[in-house]
Amino acid sequence: MCRLDYSPCSSESPRLGGVKRLIAIFARMFQGKKVIVVLPAYKAEHTLKQTYDEIPFDIVDDVVLVDDKSPDGTVEEATRIGIKHIVVHEVNTGYGGNQKSCYDKALELGGDIVVMLHPDYQYTPKLIHGMVSIIGNGVYPVVFGSRILGGGALKGGMPMYKYIANRLLTLTQNILMGEKLSEYHTGYRAYSADVLRKCEYHHCSDDFVFDNQMIGQIFWNRFEIAEVTCPTKYFDEASSINFSRSMTYGFGVLNVSWRYFLARTGIMGWKLLGKR
Repeated sequence: MCRLDYSPCSSESPRLGGVKRLIAIFARMFQGKKVIVVLPAYKAEHTLKQTYDEIPFDIVDDVVLVDDKSPDGTVEEATRIGIKHIVVHEVNTGYGGNQKSCYDKALELGGDIVVMLHPDYQYTPKLIHGMVSIIGNGVYPVVFGSRILGGGALKGGMPMYKYIANRLLTLTQNILMGEKLSEYHTGYRAYSADVLRKCEYHHCSDDFVFDNQMIGQIFWNRFEIAEVTCPTKYFDEASSINFSRSMTYGFGVLNVSWRYFLARTGIMGWKLLGKR
């Protein structure tokens, strides 16, 4: 995969750079931990600023935007509003491929807590405080923003067929994976760096099923996931996959759950999960 990294670089002396790094460590904003928000972007020109403006910079240290070869002005808008760390894919890699670049860059920047926020303004950035505090205080290493808890999905305009599919898939996944999440399909997630280092996310798909494969890796490595109620918005500019892609995603999700079931019951191993 080819990519261009527009992050600022420095020609400072090693001594001065070391001093600045020490200052940065002590300036970290939540319990001594560096918080980075990553924005996996595709055609987000019209919603990016609204999303960015609501990010709570009293606890967020850095923002990373990865553009997956958008045909619009997403990169120009990101530059205009002041995002310092911009990674541009020279080819479209897919939603999962975008996340891989997001997490790579966040870990490269020394992030301790990494929040994935879609730049289409479908999820509110105002929950970042709560999600970060759960991880930063050592309560849980992973936090999901759930659209199902509190009924936020239908209130926010989720199409009924997607809501029904979400509920049926989640029920099946909970049975096969032996877990109890309210939903497996949210795109609003926060991770401790330890989770990202432990999970071999580069082995996951570059497509939408990446998210569910990541959940499998998280549970396989015995990390727990907390959920917080998350309102959501469905509107023209919000990213969403069509019915055909939704069907492909649904079958992919079932495949992940079934493979996980075979692995956890000892019937058949799965390279994606690794060894316990």
